[in-house]
Amino acid sequence: MSKNTELIIQNWAFISFIVGSFSLCIFMLIAGWLLGGRATGRYKNTPFESGIKSLGDTHIRFSAKFYLVAMFFVIFDVETLFLYAWAISIREIGWTGFFEGLIFILVLLASLVYLVRIGALNWTPVRRYIPIIKIR
Repeated sequence: MSKNTELIIQNWAFISFIVGSFSLCIFMLIAGWLLGGRATGRYKNTPFESGIKSLGDTHIRFSAKFYLVAMFFVIFDVETLFLYAWAISIREIGWTGFFEGLIFILVLLASLVYLVRIGALNWTPVRRYIPIIKIR
């Protein structure tokens, strides 16, 4: 086959994949709309969890620390995936790959030490220092 024919075949495969993906998504949305229930009731749109009717407002404000810890978890979790792939291929990459992985681990360790030093992982509230004045 010529290069031009191979390029056309690859492009048609990609285009058919995209068209098939969008068609499947549209089909699932339409099928869910057609087959889904349309019952209405008095308590249909009220929040309900574990058999207990909720009390109070459902809009709760969380501390930014929750989001910081979640971001740190995602960052270090993804880095763990890189280290797993590195550990699997350690024999093929040789000493150069070993030292590159070691540098990567040291950068991760330095970032973790930095986060601990600035108090990003500290959950306790910061106490203010109030000097005690002794009166005689």
